[in-house]
Amino acid sequence: MIKPIELVIFDCDGVLVDIEPIAARIQAALGAELGWPLTEDEVVDRFMGRSPAAIHEQIAARLGPDTAVIWLERFEQLHQEAVDAGLAPVDGLPEALDALTLPTCVASNGSHDKMRHTLGRTGLYQRFAGRIYSATDVSRGKPAPDLFLHAAQQMGVDPEACVVVEDSQPGAHAARAAGMRAFGYAGGLTPAERLEGHHTVVFHDMRQLPDLITELQPFLAPPTHKI
Repeated sequence: MIKPIELVIFDCDGVLVDIEPIAARIQAALGAELGWPLTEDEVVDRFMGRSPAAIHEQIAARLGPDTAVIWLERFEQLHQEAVDAGLAPVDGLPEALDALTLPTCVASNGSHDKMRHTLGRTGLYQRFAGRIYSATDVSRGKPAPDLFLHAAQQMGVDPEACVVVEDSQPGAHAARAAGMRAFGYAGGLTPAERLEGHHTVVFHDMRQLPDLITELQPFLAPPTHKI
């Protein structure tokens, strides 16, 4: 029996903060400079939604571990500069948060320092303070389910009563692997078809999220009698 929703788990980059287009441009520029030319679409396919360790592994396999270290150090520097230059919440996100009545938390492959920076610059940190979880808290990041299961445990909610808001294919896969329902936000860089899957609702406007959750609740609530 599918349980009613008790917790909404948000990814960070591309779901809360509009950093993914900036990150994709930085990664493509670094690839051109360091010897692995990639289009922004290829960056999305290879890197988006994956942990820094997984990205490092890909770069090291292609260019060697020393270059991978240089790449990621440069990325962190350029990423921080871009955030400081001006970063905004995802369009419609503040309105969606204001309309939500369920408990929320954040679970991202990014580090705590990175989220403190991006969420702080966009005025979102205090909305989630004390309820922010990173892949550095667990042994495996997305697409493994560990991070979402950790967030649910910390929040005291059964995984089956959680929904995850994700904008990447690895993140949506991790949510489903954790036994959670997913809302795939297709208003960013990831094509909608890559987010589709079992127990997944794909949507394009973050303002739709509260209504989509409300619409899902009655359908998922346990029946009171047999028909």
